[in-house]
Amino acid sequence: MFAYRITGDGNLIMKYDDDGEPSGSSGKPVFKVLELKGLDNVVVIITRYFGGIKLGFGGLSRAYKQTAIEAIDDAGIVEQRPTKEMKIVVDYGNMQFVKHMLENCATILDEHYSDIVEIVVAVAEDKIDELEKLIN
Repeated sequence: MFAYRITGDGNLIMKYDDDGEPSGSSGKPVFKVLELKGLDNVVVIITRYFGGIKLGFGGLSRAYKQTAIEAIDDAGIVEQRPTKEMKIVVDYGNMQFVKHMLENCATILDEHYSDIVEIVVAVAEDKIDELEKLIN
């Protein structure tokens, strides 16, 4: 069974499916976990192998909900923030200093070395001013 919540361009796409389990016993509880945790841009897929024990509606619902909670906790949550790509040009003498500053507020995407160093970074939009002040 699966449940997902995807956002993009101001739209929210959401769906869940019980995939043959009793209606509302599996997809909906997992979807509710996504809602309660406030998670977007996530898909949860759970496969249940029947082991000969009938759990009933309540048991299925609790099992799927708990499985989703544990999977999300194990995987961890990554916050996605809008970024802007920037190119930083620096001489070799200042390269290590600039790269050290970048560790806390940007992700290095690419580096080019010639007579100077060009570092292409992705910076969270709310960190751009901070980065510019540090480099200047």
